[in-house]
Amino acid sequence: MVVRKSRSIWESSINTGKGTMEIGNGNVKLPYSFSSRFENASGTNPEELIGAAHSGCFSMALSMILGNAGFKPARITTTASVRIDKEAEGFEIKSIKLATEASVPGITNDDFQKYAMIAKNNCPVSVALKNVKSIELEAKLI
Repeated sequence: MVVRKSRSIWESSINTGKGTMEIGNGNVKLPYSFSSRFENASGTNPEELIGAAHSGCFSMALSMILGNAGFKPARITTTASVRIDKEAEGFEIKSIKLATEASVPGITNDDFQKYAMIAKNNCPVSVALKNVKSIELEAKLI
């Protein structure tokens, strides 16, 4: 069993504080704050990291599914748009949209759409995020 770890450090109050998220062994350290999460300040936020994890997982899953079906993708590029909305008691991730473009020699669009949907529904991050009300997929062959 593989266990992956990341950690975060937050200092001070929610509105004026700041933090750092460390990925894996700490070689990647990303600053975040209230402003980088809910406004347009520089830095990152948890939703961007969820998006990065989801897009990376989806792309790898799609590559594996295509390979198992006898296709060799030249390139898969995926963007995940994670939407966070204010709710009565706080915030909630309401939807995620995966937009992927892939160059896959010899595949039909119908088969590509079928394999992309299988990847969306079954990559480990999609499975972990099943409580998100809407995970959409837009898949294009290029």
